[in-house]
Amino acid sequence: MGLPPPGLAGRWRRLFAGVLDWLIVNIVSAPFSWTSWDYVWNESKNGWERFPVEHTFVAGLVAFLYFWLLHAFWNGQTLGKKLFGIRVVSEYGGKIGVGQTAVRQAVATVLEWLCCVGLLLDLGWILFDPRKQALHDKAARTVVVNA
Repeated sequence: MGLPPPGLAGRWRRLFAGVLDWLIVNIVSAPFSWTSWDYVWNESKNGWERFPVEHTFVAGLVAFLYFWLLHAFWNGQTLGKKLFGIRVVSEYGGKIGVGQTAVRQAVATVLEWLCCVGLLLDLGWILFDPRKQALHDKAARTVVVNA
């Protein structure tokens, strides 16, 4: 496993950077996450009915792209991480690649979709891990360090 790079980011700074990032993602994806209504033909009633259409997939895609692209192409940082002076690097301190970032975000996304339990387990892992890694960090072999 080896030693982590020096200067692991603090848990509170990670938390606040993550909260800021999710606020940004929610603001950006809000136009895509509204429930809209579409009319569909109901044969049993022989008429048109309004049917709710949710656009959560598009909102999820916006979130995935935000985290993936910024981490991959902006020095391992999102806007929240930049503001709080932290960044994501490989286990041994090198720059993370596009594929490594995609794995990190894919694992985080799957855990978030597991109805809170996955998200709590993923983020709670940071509290007990000596390298302050979440499960998505372990899967991608990354750590969060001071920038």
